[in-house]
Amino acid sequence: MKDDFPQRLLRVSAASLLVLAALAGCDSRAPSTTDSTTTVSADTVTTQATEKVEWPVLNSAIKKDPAVEARVDDLLARMTLEEKIGQLVQPEIRHVTPEDIKQYHVGSVLNGGGSTPGANKYASLEDWVKLADSFYYASVDKSDGRIGIPVIWGTDAVHGLGNVIGATLFPHNIGLGATNNPELLKQIGWATAREIAATGLDWDFSPTVAVARDDRWGRTYESWSEDPQIVHAFAGKMVEGLQGTGGSDRLFTHEHVIATAKHFIGDGGTLNGVDRGETQGDEKVLRDIHGAGYFSAIESGVQVVMASFTSWEGTRMHGHKYLLTDVLKDRMGFDGLVVGDWSGHSFIPGCTALNCPQSLMAGLDIYMVPEPDWKELYKNLLAQAKTGELPMARVDDAVRRILRVKIRAGLFEKGAPSTRPLAGKKDVLGAPEHREVARQAVRESLVLLKNKNNLLPLARQQTVLVTGDGADNIGKQSGGWSVSWQGTGNTNADFPGATSIYAGINAVVEQAGGKTLLSDDGSFSEKPDVAIVVFGEDPYAEMQGDVGNMAYKPRDTSDWELLKKLRSQGIPVVSLFISGRPLWVNREINASDAFVAVWLPGTEGQGIADVIFRNAQGEINYDVKGRLSFSWPKRPEQTPLNRGDANYDPLFPYGYGLSYGDKDTLGDNLSEEGIQLAEALDVLDLFNRRPIEPWQLEIIGYQNDRVPMASSTVTASSLKIQAVDRNEQEDARRVQWNGSGPGQVALSVGDRQDFIGYVKSDSALVFDIKVNAAPTVTTYLRLGCGSYCASDIDLTEKLKGFAGQDWQTVTVPLHCYPNSGANFGVTQPPEEFWTQVLQPFSLLTSGTLDVTFAQVRVVKGAGKDVACP
Repeated sequence: MKDDFPQRLLRVSAASLLVLAALAGCDSRAPSTTDSTTTVSADTVTTQATEKVEWPVLNSAIKKDPAVEARVDDLLARMTLEEKIGQLVQPEIRHVTPEDIKQYHVGSVLNGGGSTPGANKYASLEDWVKLADSFYYASVDKSDGRIGIPVIWGTDAVHGLGNVIGATLFPHNIGLGATNNPELLKQIGWATAREIAATGLDWDFSPTVAVARDDRWGRTYESWSEDPQIVHAFAGKMVEGLQGTGGSDRLFTHEHVIATAKHFIGDGGTLNGVDRGETQGDEKVLRDIHGAGYFSAIESGVQVVMASFTSWEGTRMHGHKYLLTDVLKDRMGFDGLVVGDWSGHSFIPGCTALNCPQSLMAGLDIYMVPEPDWKELYKNLLAQAKTGELPMARVDDAVRRILRVKIRAGLFEKGAPSTRPLAGKKDVLGAPEHREVARQAVRESLVLLKNKNNLLPLARQQTVLVTGDGADNIGKQSGGWSVSWQGTGNTNADFPGATSIYAGINAVVEQAGGKTLLSDDGSFSEKPDVAIVVFGEDPYAEMQGDVGNMAYKPRDTSDWELLKKLRSQGIPVVSLFISGRPLWVNREINASDAFVAVWLPGTEGQGIADVIFRNAQGEINYDVKGRLSFSWPKRPEQTPLNRGDANYDPLFPYGYGLSYGDKDTLGDNLSEEGIQLAEALDVLDLFNRRPIEPWQLEIIGYQNDRVPMASSTVTASSLKIQAVDRNEQEDARRVQWNGSGPGQVALSVGDRQDFIGYVKSDSALVFDIKVNAAPTVTTYLRLGCGSYCASDIDLTEKLKGFAGQDWQTVTVPLHCYPNSGANFGVTQPPEEFWTQVLQPFSLLTSGTLDVTFAQVRVVKGAGKDVACP
């Protein structure tokens, strides 16, 4: 084991030493005179709440230019109030047209995760450029005396250009944090910027510079580390890669785009890791832990900072004047623009998505407003500016910042997107040189946690069994923000040019004269010399990735059983674990001879084979370089878990990682007792902002057309389902039946589940529902266990009673379900029925019906003394 990870992380510049001095609690105005390796750990942030906190004064690599400022002054003097307000509003491409851009003087647009031109998942580069052109030409139209300010389009390219088919997808940040290679981040930023430029876009909502402190957070994988030191080292380099180097001729060339440091501030430090929650800690914690990435990003010249959904000390960040204005802009000297996040301003008390002057007054410069009726926000802002509720000084300051960024980025000179050097260039998207950078990142991100008897690296000339549900699954290895927002609903065909983990292994083994066997379930006809099992978390993104504890699939033992089965046959087992966070996998580690955390490697699976196999001469091809940038839990409930904590007791500490040849004393006897805690949870979530593993959503039409919900909207013959917002983005599902015949929506699973324990615990099925239009014929709530095994409860009158009302919570005791064969003329013993549950929640009708549901769960004890529907 190598234990010098923190000490060898980086060499910092003299300017950065000022910032790191602030992180260590020193006066930022007393610079060190030495240029040396500097270590800052999470254990330096304890303080008394009354201590005065000095935020650092930062110097951006992009200096104020009098010529730019004069140009801004000239534009501001000639702009009408309507033109100024238009610069403050950022609609989503699904709800804005070129005519809207012109009429409302819109200054920027965005595409959300999975949003594409024409709502076409397979939109071509030409489609992206064509739409960008249409927005651009509308924005620069100078008819009727308009100034004609170029529009700017932002996109979430958080690990490569995830919304575009064929792009290079790099390892997510959690893997990059393990590489110990800040310079690699600069290369990744450069490659990402080039591929964004190929679409004609100008702006990346990246990098995420969160310091994730509770791994239950669903965005943990978007963080480089639990420790601010790594985040500080990487953030500035990523900004340089995306934008170019400030003060040089490599700034904002045709190969560069505008970068965004997000989410300001404290998004990785919320209570219990709940997305959009309350950030924990006093102001010194906020500065020393969560400020680290912003310090180096601002020094490197980042032009945009995105506000966080989170709150601190009871105030939402989109309305936090002290942090957005006093700290970020005034004290730290950030002179770029502050953009909101997906209607984040609507979370401010007294605000709605379409009316929130408080946010602009707090320091927000651009409202991200993805609602279809975004024009109402424009009208409200305009009226508030006319009455003086919004002072012109604040409006002008916001517009000044927006214009400054656009001028610095060269948007007034670049011309239409289609005229730019990289626009529409298919050879740029997924270019070999980009994929090589990604492949290097994969190699350097792998962390070897166990290597019994030095099993790894493997000889190439062997018969190798490759199995597990992640073996030949590029979507799973890429994770969230990959083609779709949550990374779900994709197949390998959606990643042209990419290499699955299996394909990488197969190329190495076959070239050397060995043999690979690909098997879904671990079966084989020829006994292999070694088995490589690829398994782990399924894709997820923000909100939908939040979990309650760190146990890996506590109720699903299929991966563990597969590992044990192979080992029982005398086959050495190598586990490649895909995950967006460290998880409690003691059972799986015990059942493995070698265990490698591969994180979310992205599209270049070949990088894994590069490391786990020897070269043609039988020597180490690439050593394992990755070291944990997150502490690995010893127990499922062990969170938060961070280096420097009191009573710090991880299974694998921050900085851990084996190299080839290191002695591994781990053994096969890690405690497995923690699983009882995870399995004893009182609530079994079936749908919580997304279907919870192993449950999947599907609809079934009258033509027996069964359609899994693989995208945000899917349609069958008699109904359709779409992801909609209730409290958060896409946290609910709306289902509409068209009356053409029987239609069913169901949460389903492939293998029958045993619910006896829930039945005996007075459990109930509990779900939230909003009836948009009442049922026209009988509607059933169904619990099914197969084609001829179902139990229905008539829900018609209850749903009619809910019509026109707000959200309602329905509680159905499990004992209320009638004999399972009622609809099919068969009977089944009650206990046998409850051991074969395939569809614990489904709605079925043949008429018209329009409902939205959320939060489907089975709750122990909730059915006691509750009347049946």
